[in-house]
Amino acid sequence: VDSRQAAAPCVRCAVVGNGGILNGSRAGAAIDAHHLVFRVNGAITAGFEGDVGNRTSFYVFSTNTLVNALGSYAADGFKHPPRSPETRYVFLPDHDRDYLLLRAALTHQRVDRGRDKGVWPQEFFGEDLRADKFRMLHPDFIRYLRNRFLRSDILATPLWQLYRPSTGAVMLLAAIHTCDEVSAFGFMTPGYREVQFYVNHDLKLEMRLWQRLQRSGLLRLYTGTEGT
Repeated sequence: VDSRQAAAPCVRCAVVGNGGILNGSRAGAAIDAHHLVFRVNGAITAGFEGDVGNRTSFYVFSTNTLVNALGSYAADGFKHPPRSPETRYVFLPDHDRDYLLLRAALTHQRVDRGRDKGVWPQEFFGEDLRADKFRMLHPDFIRYLRNRFLRSDILATPLWQLYRPSTGAVMLLAAIHTCDEVSAFGFMTPGYREVQFYVNHDLKLEMRLWQRLQRSGLLRLYTGTEGT
């Protein structure tokens, strides 16, 4: 989005979650046809290009979700985040791990302390560690998204300190605040199957928000039905 002035007057963005609704969708070409493509966490594309595309303009993650995705999806082919000249890495800061890894990347050094001490950032991002490859969302922006868009009932329980919007939700809302047109693929819809329960997320609240944004014309949500 930095080159917005040189880009088309209407910037169209595809935001790709990791939902199984894209399996067999053949939506890959439509996804890659957008000006910008956002992906998150275990963003596996190799072997699934027909369904999910292969471009990645922005990869959104926290260090915690990235490390978890590498552990959970290695057997499925997720060895590292997407790497291409186009790709920019967007940190979602929810721990000091994010600041430490970002600093290591920008200084081309190992992480110097904490849980990831000794890790080379090249293991995640490859050899191209130019400063313009990296971004970090401001914590106040994330707090704004939580309070204005995803204010869950969890906040009124003893578990309130654990609650935060999912990484995918932050990615999608950031795109809506940035792009002129947004299409969301691979996000939870009313036809979802049972999903893992996360005490720190409210996935059904997020699903209802996507429905409202679609009805308001602010979002085009892929639902797996013809024409969407």
